[in-house]
Amino acid sequence: MPLLFGLSILVQILLVIHIMKTGRNTYWIYLVIFAPLIGSVAYLIIELLPEFFATRTGRKLSQNLDNAINPHRDLKKAALNLEIADTVENARRLAQQCLDSGRFADARDLFRKSLNGLYHDDPNLMLGLAQSEFGLGEFQQVKNTLDELKQKNPDYRHADAHLLYARALESLGDTAAALHEYEVLADYYPGPEPVVRLGLLLQQLGREQEARERFTRVLTLAKNSGRNYRDFHKEWIAIAKRETK
Repeated sequence: MPLLFGLSILVQILLVIHIMKTGRNTYWIYLVIFAPLIGSVAYLIIELLPEFFATRTGRKLSQNLDNAINPHRDLKKAALNLEIADTVENARRLAQQCLDSGRFADARDLFRKSLNGLYHDDPNLMLGLAQSEFGLGEFQQVKNTLDELKQKNPDYRHADAHLLYARALESLGDTAAALHEYEVLADYYPGPEPVVRLGLLLQQLGREQEARERFTRVLTLAKNSGRNYRDFHKEWIAIAKRETK
């Protein structure tokens, strides 16, 4: 009982400090002090939770909770929309939902279906098709699709398409070509993934010093970047850190 009382007092003190520091209405102070349970809960729900869910972390948590409760909501909605109106845009949206859900065969079929008529060489649909094929392990087909995309859309530029191409080359065992593509990507890709992949590939080839230089480059950039950058790319930063130990 004394422990609970002490925790209650501590929570009250922390909330009062927060109210004062953030310049909120002073009536919250009286409510938290004189009706600690109701006041504290009310302050959390009315003032703090909306503020938290407005942040990037809060939005991500909210989305994760929503997905956990109803993981196939968007997929079902997209399927219903396609059933109501069989349009290329509705097919593309359903294909993207299938891709995001790991239903690569369904996504591949929907992207293929959409690539006809006015959209027979649509670069975004072709990229979605290549991503689906990669998920299925059809690496030669990924390369073929992306080569065709480039041929039909010479002015199309997409960093993720380029990265996917490099990964397909690596999976096909074309190491020299994959190294070249990762090197090019490292100069402009908005994130450390291609640099880390390049380092890992160099490591497999026994080029330890070159690999370490790439991992160190990633860690140096992360150190000098903001928290959002480090949070967003934490997976690749963690790999770079692990490989330099």
